[in-house]
Amino acid sequence: MKKRREILEAVGLGSAALMAAVTQANAQTESLAPQPPQAPQHHIRFGVCGMSHDHIHGMIGAIVRGGGELVSYWGAEPDKLAVFAKRYPGVKQARSQDEVLQDSSLQLVMSSHIANERAGIGVRAMKAGKDFLADKPGITTMNDLALVRKTIAETGRIYAILYSERLEVRAAVHAGELIKQGAIGKVIQTINLAPHQIIQRGGDNGGGSQRPGWFWENAQYGGILCDIGSHQIDQFLFYTGSTKADIVAAQIANVRHPDHPRFEDFGDMMLQGDKGLGYVRLDWFTPNGLGTWGDGRLFVLGTDGYIEIRKYTNVAVSKQGNNLFLVDGRRARFIDCSNGALPFGPQFVADIVRRTHVAQDQTQCLLAAELAIRAQEKAVRVTIEG
Repeated sequence: MKKRREILEAVGLGSAALMAAVTQANAQTESLAPQPPQAPQHHIRFGVCGMSHDHIHGMIGAIVRGGGELVSYWGAEPDKLAVFAKRYPGVKQARSQDEVLQDSSLQLVMSSHIANERAGIGVRAMKAGKDFLADKPGITTMNDLALVRKTIAETGRIYAILYSERLEVRAAVHAGELIKQGAIGKVIQTINLAPHQIIQRGGDNGGGSQRPGWFWENAQYGGILCDIGSHQIDQFLFYTGSTKADIVAAQIANVRHPDHPRFEDFGDMMLQGDKGLGYVRLDWFTPNGLGTWGDGRLFVLGTDGYIEIRKYTNVAVSKQGNNLFLVDGRRARFIDCSNGALPFGPQFVADIVRRTHVAQDQTQCLLAAELAIRAQEKAVRVTIEG
């Protein structure tokens, strides 16, 4: 230590920088090993019925990784269709929703159409003998939820929702594995911070250009707790293992968008499950200086330790995402999860073929949707003066 200190002092580091350098030198860091390439074990044909949100591209990527073949697509917006045709050359553009839904060669239909219309498309897909994968929020009203559950019971089809902030984030997947292994004991609480950016700079997260009209209308996008919050409720249920839960409190606000009075740019909620507690904060205030669309964080408190995930950036340190921090009774660790697994796509394709629910538990999927809707219904709208 003395020799290291002398070297650092010799290059002019002050005491604060010296202590930071020594701390960094003593920190334990790990990186997950790269995943060996694996050929898909199954093959299915699928179509897209609506692409209003750019999440559709991540959804397609997941299913293609699992052995899916994109056969056809329908969309309502000319600008989205133009991008889609360029990105997936050679794939058939359908003339109507029914042309996709009634294609007997397809096993799966997916959609990121306007949020409040997704459930209806999914019901029609299931009645046509297909499984369905929705972008979040997969359902925006209790009436639609009841219809989805009824149709599942009648048809035996799968209604899945791609809660990508858990299922398609490598660090979130690895956190699930660590928790299953008992790395932090029994989970007590999850805290999700989910800031978002309305106008983004490219990517597939939905804000590369001006937001469409439906984005600003509560009845169409579901409201902030139903929309973004469905991601976070899914994580709360999954990490705590809760099979029953209630919304303890919820609030929403429109702080900076008076031109869109029905829009909500802030919301938070508290949840109480049979196996753990949760808190969620959501907003549309990510500044350009961050360099990405949101500084998403997850904190999981256990009886024997805790996990923090910095999903999309390590603010002011590194632009790299998938940063996992684990503290237990023996040590503190940083785990770079950039090479971690993304099993949802292959597992979901296998579920379609085998009629199983490995990729996503059907009951938990719809419980997350239900709680998101209930949070939105229960939320108190507040005004922040000034």
